[in-house]
Amino acid sequence: MYRRARQMRTACAVAAAVTAFAATLLIAPASAQAAPSALGSVVPVPVSVQPAAGVVHTIASGAAIQTQAGSTAATDVGNHLAALLRPSTGYALPVTAASGTPTSGIALLLSGADPSVGSEGYQLDVTAALITIRAQTAAGLFHGVQTLRQLLPAAVEARTVQSGPWEVAGGRIVDHPRYGYRGAMLDVSRHFFGVDVVKRYLDEIAQYKVNVLHLHLSDDQGWRIVIDAWPRLATYGGSTQVGGGAGGYYTKAQYSDLVAYAAARHITIVPEIDMPGHTNAALASYAELNCNNTAPALYTGTAVGFSSLCVGKEVTYTFVQQVLAELAALTPGPYLHIGGDEASSTSDADYRTFMNRIQPYVTANGKTVMGWHQLGQADHSPGRIAQYWGTSTSDADLSAAVSKGAKVLMSPANKAYLDMKYTSQTPLGLSWAGLIEVQTAYNWDPATLVPGVPASAIIGVEAPLWSETLTKLADIEFMAFPRLPALAELGWSPQSARTWDTFKVRLGAQGPRWTAQGINFYRSPQVPWATPPVTGRVEAESYTSQSGVQIVADAAANGGNRVGYIDNGDWIGFSGVNVSGKTGFTARISSGGTGGTIQIRSNSATGTLLGSVTVPNTGGWGVYADVTTTVSAGSGPLFLVFTGGFDIDSFALTGTANPPSRVEAESYTSQSGVQIVADAAANGGNRVGYIDNGDWIGFSGVNVSGKTGFTARISSGGTGGTIQIRANSATGTLLGSVAVASTGGWGVYADVSTTVSAGSGPLYLVFTGAGTGLFDVDSFALTP
Repeated sequence: MYRRARQMRTACAVAAAVTAFAATLLIAPASAQAAPSALGSVVPVPVSVQPAAGVVHTIASGAAIQTQAGSTAATDVGNHLAALLRPSTGYALPVTAASGTPTSGIALLLSGADPSVGSEGYQLDVTAALITIRAQTAAGLFHGVQTLRQLLPAAVEARTVQSGPWEVAGGRIVDHPRYGYRGAMLDVSRHFFGVDVVKRYLDEIAQYKVNVLHLHLSDDQGWRIVIDAWPRLATYGGSTQVGGGAGGYYTKAQYSDLVAYAAARHITIVPEIDMPGHTNAALASYAELNCNNTAPALYTGTAVGFSSLCVGKEVTYTFVQQVLAELAALTPGPYLHIGGDEASSTSDADYRTFMNRIQPYVTANGKTVMGWHQLGQADHSPGRIAQYWGTSTSDADLSAAVSKGAKVLMSPANKAYLDMKYTSQTPLGLSWAGLIEVQTAYNWDPATLVPGVPASAIIGVEAPLWSETLTKLADIEFMAFPRLPALAELGWSPQSARTWDTFKVRLGAQGPRWTAQGINFYRSPQVPWATPPVTGRVEAESYTSQSGVQIVADAAANGGNRVGYIDNGDWIGFSGVNVSGKTGFTARISSGGTGGTIQIRSNSATGTLLGSVTVPNTGGWGVYADVTTTVSAGSGPLFLVFTGGFDIDSFALTGTANPPSRVEAESYTSQSGVQIVADAAANGGNRVGYIDNGDWIGFSGVNVSGKTGFTARISSGGTGGTIQIRANSATGTLLGSVAVASTGGWGVYADVSTTVSAGSGPLYLVFTGAGTGLFDVDSFALTP
């Protein structure tokens, strides 16, 4: 076979009912006039959806939010919803106690929900007159609000008044989580992140019904929480971080504020003090915690496994007992995480001695022991939870933990670690556990990943985000989005409702929502992002690759966001914007500083220089002006490289030839059988491959109306085949067909062209031929 075996298709295994439901999710990109989102289009996908054909609810300017009378918790959820909706709608949306049975507006009620919703689920009913969310608890109401939020247009996330209308499709959703523990972890030890950053992350993960934030509060590089009995832990042990920065720590008041902020979003904080390894910050703070009574230097590197508390000294246990007691007093949640991983400098015997002695300190404070799965080497404590971070489908320590009665939290590093790079070109992150693109993060089942662990032992899923390479909020967001929502769906939705083909479309629809929120997300080529076709003005924040810059919310910017924090040498790339046939470039910029230059390049940030334009001071940040230049002939995707300091809002490429835009084949919105494959020789760095006879790809945003020609860039080392050009579906009207011959090898590209007859509707490409491995498709163009 000419390349690795093709991954098994799942289409044949999808039930007919699920297939029919999935078809309703393949919707065109949203616009101001678009129909309301389908009820099942949200992330995580709901358990049960019953649409009501022809029914739409429009939130009226005089609507009220009515909450369960006598319930402060329900009122709090009502206030949360009002705070979300008021800025973008401009409506007053008063929150009032429900009197009798509500007949209009929005109602949040703690009665009448389907019994299946349990303690965290909800029932959402939408009629033309009324939106009702029913649940058994305030947490259920809160999760229902997050679903309602996604059913509204993405513009609802804006913090300035938008035009609306604010429509929700009619019908009923009954929904509840698969697992009770749906977590994210943030490492604040390798690099410290302040209260505001953590609160922002809490807001972002709450949208996807994540209900736990695990804070990694101590490690070799920094101690991040005040302990009164051992004050130098924070003031000295917290004084640095990876790379030698200033570090930082949370006061007890700040930590309590985070706990309360999370609780208001129905998220539990799980604090972790990693022991007996990963303890250099503590060892540097207090010499007596070392076996030789000598404090090591503070550590700013990234190596692991070299530090250990002194297991044989009694002061060690006084230290641990006092730290855990103070932390437990600050933490109302049920768990204390005691780490236990990578204790390479502690002997096996000492490790068991240490862990056996400190676990009772946790339970004595009324908490449940959590630890990394190496904790299985020690004795069991009541209710203990082992967090699995391995990369294999079997592990002796995990098996030991389960055999002793432990429950398991699944965080396999090669699936769930958000700090792993997406691809080898990802500017942030590590790769020791492998590269984790979005499909890899999504396509696994927590219940079956480790065959020796029974499904009954698994309490949920957690997505850790380690911070060796992350220094700011934009870094956190880039690594978490879009993978965090993928893992959130694993934790919430039933396995039977999850398929990659439907998920990627629902995920792509989140893009405009994140843009409105100012979230700096990775625009994975595996995901059909719901963004308008590249015509006219291009929003700078729609880049597909970048170095250094951040997306910043700005009401004065087109689309509500700009690209800011630009430093000398930073760049942004646009895989879907081709420079071919362009002769002019115009950008809307803002500068309150010295300005700089924008270089227009093709193919890469160091590619052919097509032109350069000077950016002056515009009179202040947020004061915008256009800069314009001519560009010389080029080909390939656009890259903008910056020198100096300024912001960029949007830009346009103009040309006399105005050739048809080349469409990347991997930007399909639906498909059967094919896979996206990274390929440096392909335009945009990816091709559609593993094509078999009968496979197809569809493009909801590419219309065949008025087109007379079709050209595709293909590659084949096999027998080739044909590409059929069809309208509306893979079995729709045949407009034309073009033969594909062997190009002389896989990765060797050539164009094939044909004329097409008149048609209308979205484009579908259907592939036929003998055998398997027919050919690859890189990009194509439809010509008038």
